[in-house]
Amino acid sequence: MKRVYNFSAGPAVLPEEVLKEAAEEMLDYRGCGMSVMEMSHRSAAFQQIIDEAEKDLRELMNIPDNYKVLFLQGGASQQFSAIPMNMMKNGKAGYIVTGQWAKKAYQEGQKYGEAIKLASSEDETFSYIPDCSDLDIPEDADYVYICENNTIYGTKYKTLPNTKGKPLVADVSSCFLSEPVDVSKYGVIWGGVQKNIGPAGVVIMIIREDLIPEETPISNTPTMLKWKTQADNGSMYNTPPCYGIYICGKVFKWIKKMGGLEAMKAHNEKKAAILYNFLDQSKLFKGTVRKEDRSLMNVPFVTGDKDLDAKFVKEAKAAGFENLKGHRTVGGMRASIYNAMPVEGVEALVAFMKKFEEENA
Repeated sequence: MKRVYNFSAGPAVLPEEVLKEAAEEMLDYRGCGMSVMEMSHRSAAFQQIIDEAEKDLRELMNIPDNYKVLFLQGGASQQFSAIPMNMMKNGKAGYIVTGQWAKKAYQEGQKYGEAIKLASSEDETFSYIPDCSDLDIPEDADYVYICENNTIYGTKYKTLPNTKGKPLVADVSSCFLSEPVDVSKYGVIWGGVQKNIGPAGVVIMIIREDLIPEETPISNTPTMLKWKTQADNGSMYNTPPCYGIYICGKVFKWIKKMGGLEAMKAHNEKKAAILYNFLDQSKLFKGTVRKEDRSLMNVPFVTGDKDLDAKFVKEAKAAGFENLKGHRTVGGMRASIYNAMPVEGVEALVAFMKKFEEENA
């Protein structure tokens, strides 16, 4: 069996240990004679899977008791609508636009009320995080929205915005469980799991209970998009993405075995330093993000020559480094080095980049 080094931005690399465990249980999950894919979501076996997954996630993130944990479908993009539908009581919210996904959420928010762009880094192709220490937030704003880690452009908030008492809503899809987080600083912290936790198809929402409305402010909110519907039914109003939740649960246990989120942060900082240190001294490659705003998860870089970029991506693929082509809006290359990417993978990539530089600089 030959495993490539997969630098995809998502769906992304999963821990090999988790994949092997799942493979062993594929035909017969713990003696029940069937796969998790085949079992009823109303069965005792699946109830145990989802309960244990929530318990482990709560322990990992130290989630306070007054927050609900929901395992939902529809992708993170569906919550771009669900958030204003559930939270825009005054019909007004602030958005900080630091990339493609925050921009899409802002545009979606405009459909349901007054979405106000509080700050943006679009003027420099989203290559930095704007100063959010003293934003002009309307007193009647219902929340302040951010995308905490910018998958496409490779930026990350190192300091959370000063929301002046408004609930902070954060899409953490591409930095979920990459480092410790104080959940109590957020009103809603959520994301798709397909980058750092599991297979595509699951969204994890962690919502402060007082922000789950009895009746949504948008009167025609679909039943499925009402957080109360999902919370009251333990994420099982309808059939949930059972197999995806099962894999997420295994990843939670893998992270706990690794030493929890402090250990995961150290692991991720080590990998990122290897790549960024090379980029900072390279004569051919350069990073595209302001140093103080660099992501530990997504590292975009360029040579400055489109043809050379294309050559690098092609030769890297032939050498076993997959999915290094940058997003179409940025060009160049991007290495996504999520939790499950081993240090050896980043070391091998840097060794390949050095060789490419010697041959092409």
